[in-house]
Amino acid sequence: MPHTRRVQTLQRRTVAQRAANPAHRHHEVLSEMGDEDLMQQFQMGTVEAFDILVSRYKDPLTNYIYRFLGDMKECEDLLQETFLRVYRNRHSYRRIAKFSTWLYTIAGNLARSEYRKRKRRRLYSIQSVNRDDEEYEVEIPDETFAPDTHTESTFQDHYIQEALKQIPEEFREVVVLRDVQQLAYEEIAEITGLPMGTVKSRINRGRTKLQSLLKDVYTPGQES
Repeated sequence: MPHTRRVQTLQRRTVAQRAANPAHRHHEVLSEMGDEDLMQQFQMGTVEAFDILVSRYKDPLTNYIYRFLGDMKECEDLLQETFLRVYRNRHSYRRIAKFSTWLYTIAGNLARSEYRKRKRRRLYSIQSVNRDDEEYEVEIPDETFAPDTHTESTFQDHYIQEALKQIPEEFREVVVLRDVQQLAYEEIAEITGLPMGTVKSRINRGRTKLQSLLKDVYTPGQES
């Protein structure tokens, strides 16, 4: 019991010290702010606000870019480039837009650009080899998958990612934004620059294509 009371006393003292620390209190205040308020603070010179935004969106953006491209190395590079552009272009952000919409638009533009460059590189490589009339082999990234070290959910995730690679880009992007990132249709329309009807149509068609590839794994959303 004396030991327990001593620990509780130390804990209360630590909490009191943190509360009395202006820097810690400032961080707590920033952490409780919404995205748009944090961007305003960042525009005013508070770099810590940017750090909080990075921490807040690093994992969701990684998931989005990886689902889009299917390559973790490219994903990491584009993630860095996305936040670098946010940093450099912070003063171009206007509060009339949701920060998340602005951020995903930057990441989406980079991902689409990289995807198109990748397709051009593949086409050029295949055409070059064909001109030489030699055998060629399509290079597939080495994504080692060890069944004995993965859970059932990881199995499903692996198959879903492989299926996402097989559906067209225009369907893949909106399905990831809706079913993985859980974004609203309105926000997806803003990010992609597509009319609402086109967004909904592509999501439904993308879900149908995925469902046909993953009959026993993928369960698409049911809303219209």
